Amino acid sequence: MPSAPVQDTPPGGPDPRRVGAFRLGLAAETRAAWWLRLKGYRILGHRLRFSRGEIDLVARRGRVVAIVEVKARASIDAAIAAVTPASRRRIVAASQQWLARNPAYAGFGLRFDIVALAPRRLPVHLVSAFTADP
Repeated sequence: MPSAPVQDTPPGGPDPRRVGAFRLGLAAETRAAWWLRLKGYRILGHRLRFSRGEIDLVARRGRVVAIVEVKARASIDAAIAAVTPASRRRIVAASQQWLARNPAYAGFGLRFDIVALAPRRLPVHLVSAFTADP
């Protein structure tokens, strides 16, 4: 008797809540990238995945590279609070992998920013929101 094929998604399709969250994240990252461009940044990468974590945006202005975490929540305060110490550690670890793959930026300044988004509000860009220190 032949075995049933392995399904990538559960019967009935993907979970609508996860699809909605994914779309919200994409929209938030797009808004954040445009906000940073308006402030004079050049986007070097977005939605980067590494074995040790993810980076939402990598932006450059002058000789500084900003690793940017983007969060969208019901309020700006909730978005900022959503960047937990555990997520910060993963972002820092992923940034180390990004730098290893992009040695041309090794001499640049590196910082970790947050762009927080909420409905009917302009994005809030927190420069040097956290450090790589534990």
